[in-house]
Parts: sequence; C-alpha cells; structure tokens
Amino acid sequence: MKQMLLALLSLATFSSAAPLVFEGTDGPGKGKHIVFMADDHEYRSEESLPQLARILAKHHGFKCTVLFGIDPESGEIVGGDKSNMPGIEALGTADLAVVFLRFQNFPPEQMKHFDDYLKRGGPVVGMRTATHGFKMPKDAPFAKYSYDYKGSDYELGFGHQVLGQTWVGHYGKNHQQSTRIAIADGMKQHPILRGVKDIWVQAGGYVGKPTSGDILTTAQPLNGMTPDSPADTTKPPMPSEWTRTYKSASGKEGRVFTSLYGTSEDITNDGYRRLLMNGMFWAVGLEDKITPDLNIAFVGAAKPNSFGGGAYARGIKPEMYAGFESPIPANNNTKKPEKGKK
Repeated sequence: MKQMLLALLSLATFSSAAPLVFEGTDGPGKGKHIVFMADDHEYRSEESLPQLARILAKHHGFKCTVLFGIDPESGEIVGGDKSNMPGIEALGTADLAVVFLRFQNFPPEQMKHFDDYLKRGGPVVGMRTATHGFKMPKDAPFAKYSYDYKGSDYELGFGHQVLGQTWVGHYGKNHQQSTRIAIADGMKQHPILRGVKDIWVQAGGYVGKPTSGDILTTAQPLNGMTPDSPADTTKPPMPSEWTRTYKSASGKEGRVFTSLYGTSEDITNDGYRRLLMNGMFWAVGLEDKITPDLNIAFVGAAKPNSFGGGAYARGIKPEMYAGFESPIPANNNTKKPEKGKK
C-alpha cells in the first residue's frame, strides 16, 4: 500500500509539472509554436503569459506552450522562488520564445535548452524583468547569462546581449505612478504599431537605454494611477519598447522585441495588449499578417491579481489553466503563509 501511495504521489507531481499547452487550429499562426517562460518575483508573469498564450492560440492558430516556475515538491506555480522550470525542452521546437523571467538560476540540464535555442538564433520577445532574467554564480556552467556578467565574451549577460539592455533601474514608483506610453517620432508606420493607441500601463517606469535597434515607443511616468493622471515633469519620456536583432553562435540573426512592461494588470489595457500581440507576430516573421483590427480579445475571464513582491496566488498547478475557459488567475489567495505553515 505504501509503495502504491508513493507511486501515485510521484505521478501526481509529474503531472503537475507538465507544461500547459494551448493548441491552436486555424489562423496565421498555424504550424508555429510559441513557448512562454513565466517566472518572476513580483509582476505576475504567471498570470500575464497564459492569458496572452490563449489569445494567440484561440484567435490566431498558434500552438502555445506556457512554462512556469514550479515548486518541485508540490507541483504548484511559485513566483520566482525555486529556479525550476519543467518542460523547458519545449524550446527545441519553438519558433518564438517569450521570456518574462527575473533572477533565475536554472539547473544546467534545464538551462541547456535555453542556451541551444539562442545558439540557433531563435526569435525572442522579452518582457519587463527579462532584462535581468538571470542571476547566476560566477562558476555556474551558464554564468554568462547573468545580468551582471563581467566577462568580455558575453558582457552583462542575456539582457544586454539579446534584449539590448540589462537591468538599469526604476523610473517611477510602482503603485503610485502609472505610465503612459506613446509612439516614438517617425515610427507610426512600423508593423508592430498598426492599430495601437491609448497605451496606459499600471506598472511604474523602468529606465530604458537600449544599446541598439529601433525605438518604437516612449514611456512617460504619471503622478497617479489613472490614465488621465498628470505627467511627472521631473521625468522626461524614456524608451519603453524596441526592436533589434542579435547574432547567434550559429551566425544566424534572431529578431527581438523588448518591452519594459507587461504586468498582470498592464495587459488589461487594449492598446498595450495589442502592442504585445503585434510584437509577437513581428518577431515570428508574420508582420504581413498584422492588421489594425487584429483580434486581441481575452479568452476566458481576465481579472488579474495586483502585482506585488511574492504576491502570487497560492495552490495553483499548471493543469488548472487547461482549456480556454478556466479562470486566470485560478484564485485570489495571494497572502503569504505564516512562518512554519504551508
């Protein structure tokens, strides 16, 4: 009996760690595979990314795999705590990687799949904390991806080398200053900006200093948490979204779209959500399919939890988001358990 219980427990844990997959049918994305990597400590990537994946699968035909940070003991989704992302081998068949990570130190057997993806020049969309997506010891096998890597062979890691910027700093106070995003001068005709207007996000600003590429938008911190809040005149607009390419070890150049925003609440703004959708179409090489009225409607409920450090919803496993109708988030239990209690 004991052995049977252990076997069932092992099976349950394995099932809990299985990737979440939304299978598309018809649409411009048919035959394309997007892998979403959600694991940060604060901004609720584990709520933003499955929502975006559902839209791309249901409305546009993409196969979308969503990977989460998983507690290896419980199989539950945890926000930034464990540096464990089961299913990352899905990158082997990915046509696009959407990266929303912060300070990860994945084990080498997982990190190898990410390394292989970049070596072949796979397209990347980086969101918010992806600029500092990795934080690794100097002697780690993949230490070069760390946001503060000092070696001349891959200076300042993944953010600097692929996204065009490592961690720089905040440029507005979260939960006190929201952000208005405007199209940069001369960029209105860019495919990613088709149909994009009235962009407002709830996250406080980040300093934007891309090393290269085309700056699409600029972000203005506001003194308040409503779209009509006045601009903070002490903070001129900063770059917030841009495109660029990176050169892979194979010699191939990969497309990159970087956004310094993307919290669970940010994507409820139609203008910002359209910007992200268009950016993903562009990154995967489908810019000719971007239309001003591209369907960006949410699939299923969209009532996110507010972002906050460690404030991820407890007790959720990836399979709870299977299908197109289950609510995301699955609950609003974001309270940290008392010490000594699980």
